[in-house]
Amino acid sequence: MNATPPLLDEPPRRADPAVELAAEKIGRMQSRGRGLLALFFVLLGLFTLHDFLPALAWGCIFAVISWPAYRRAQRGWAWGDTSLAALFTAAIALIFLTPLSIIGLEAAHEAQNVLDWLELIRQRGAPVPPWLPRLPMFGAQAVKWWQDHMVHPDDVADLLHSVDALRSMAMTRRLGGQVAHRGILFLFSIATLFFLLRDGRTVTKRCLIGSHRLFGHRGESLARQMISAVHGVVAGLVLVGLGEGFVMGTAYVFAGAPQPLLFGGVTAVAAMIPFLAVPSIALVSALILVQGSVIGGISVLCLGLFVIFVADHFIRPALIGGSTQMPFLWVLLGILGGVETWGLLGLFLGPAILAALHLLWRNWTEGEPPDRQTSPNAA
Repeated sequence: MNATPPLLDEPPRRADPAVELAAEKIGRMQSRGRGLLALFFVLLGLFTLHDFLPALAWGCIFAVISWPAYRRAQRGWAWGDTSLAALFTAAIALIFLTPLSIIGLEAAHEAQNVLDWLELIRQRGAPVPPWLPRLPMFGAQAVKWWQDHMVHPDDVADLLHSVDALRSMAMTRRLGGQVAHRGILFLFSIATLFFLLRDGRTVTKRCLIGSHRLFGHRGESLARQMISAVHGVVAGLVLVGLGEGFVMGTAYVFAGAPQPLLFGGVTAVAAMIPFLAVPSIALVSALILVQGSVIGGISVLCLGLFVIFVADHFIRPALIGGSTQMPFLWVLLGILGGVETWGLLGLFLGPAILAALHLLWRNWTEGEPPDRQTSPNAA
């Protein structure tokens, strides 16, 4: 039997165009369906965790800040990533808890002194302080009000009874609830920091893979710009604010200000936001003036204004703008707008968001204008 040889010139069979079109349409529908399903679960997850999102954001910020030091320590650590992450987490928690505990104890002590003083004047009344008539502008009115309400015990009792006790108790309960809620969020932030440090390499690798798949190589540069903004904020706001608080706290001690440690801590926290340290320094200066030390009060105020001027006009622009290649006006808008929108978390989120916008703007506008590209001989 002679088999028929195959036809070598036979063209390959082509699929039906209608079938290919239907398969392509089904593929697009499935891709859109997967995208919508993923978006649905992302939004559902954000809604589920919306009360804990600030704590997650703080944990991520702590991890970004401590990651360079953690990586350096990791090279010489021989007891595993878990123990090193726990050590770093405990150190960062103590950095926050130690000054807060000291300030809280000082504030509680002062509150107890105020309560004791109120009880004393309720029983005996309070004579006019010798510094009150020396107040510039409102000294006479202040003396008259004090004589009408504070000198005799009956007047003091009437004044104190005018305060709504039930409202004060409600405010105390709300304050206690807020403190407990903030404490839980802080613990959650610390737990987030621990897991991010321990699994940092895996998290970074997966984030880079996802960024490349979604945005290409520009996604990584955008993330690096935002991270640089966070590091710049830490150096330019937090560290500079702590430095201002240390300098002014030392000045408070030498000037004889009341509770210099407490007011130094308040000044340090306020100085983390540009221009916000002025009211706290002015308050301490007024207290020193009330005590009778005119030179000390004026000296503290002048020193504080000089320190704020140098920090806000020279040190902070160099530290923050230098790390992100961003004008300080953008940094300042990011800080103030972030604090206005996000609270204390906005100190870091605001500059990071504007750093990303600044990088997108630079990438979009780099190169020659279109008219110069089309007409190179133009003047």
